[in-house]
Amino acid sequence: MEDINLIIAKNLKAFRERKKLSLEKVAENTGVSKTMISQIERGESSPTITTIWKIANGLKISFTSLINNPQPDTKVIFKKDVQTFSEDNGKYRVYPFFPFEDDRRFEVFSVEIDKGGYLSSESHGEGTEEYLTVYEGEVTVRVDNIEYTVKNGDSIRFRVDKPHSYHNSGDTLTRLSMIIYYPM
Repeated sequence: MEDINLIIAKNLKAFRERKKLSLEKVAENTGVSKTMISQIERGESSPTITTIWKIANGLKISFTSLINNPQPDTKVIFKKDVQTFSEDNGKYRVYPFFPFEDDRRFEVFSVEIDKGGYLSSESHGEGTEEYLTVYEGEVTVRVDNIEYTVKNGDSIRFRVDKPHSYHNSGDTLTRLSMIIYYPM
């Protein structure tokens, strides 16, 4: 498997060049410093989930368009082969199984959140929606200062064009499926 930092480097640089954006313009649009953008493009930095989201949101592209190579028409994806991204000292883990592609307006993730795990997320762009289905445990989702507790077997749909958060409010590991839909 190709090193994730090299994949991000290649994808970010290709996008920037395709759109004829300078490093300065990318930094201005994303809130990530020009130096950091340059280091990421050279594969010299391991950006966090938060940094990748800032870049994706600032450039109005999907998270997985930065982290994955294009996929063939049919392919079985094994969890052991999926690059894991984590936050909250490893308590919040994201597995990007099906990346965004130009001809599809969604991406699919598997998420695991340890007891007490938490992630706060910024907006994913105007009109973007998330669809979560909890398969084990429970998660509390906070949107517009309202909390929704979603338990094993239940689902929630909400707009993510504003800040939102996820918290494992239960006593066990939470496993869920997340689909992010981009209206573009």
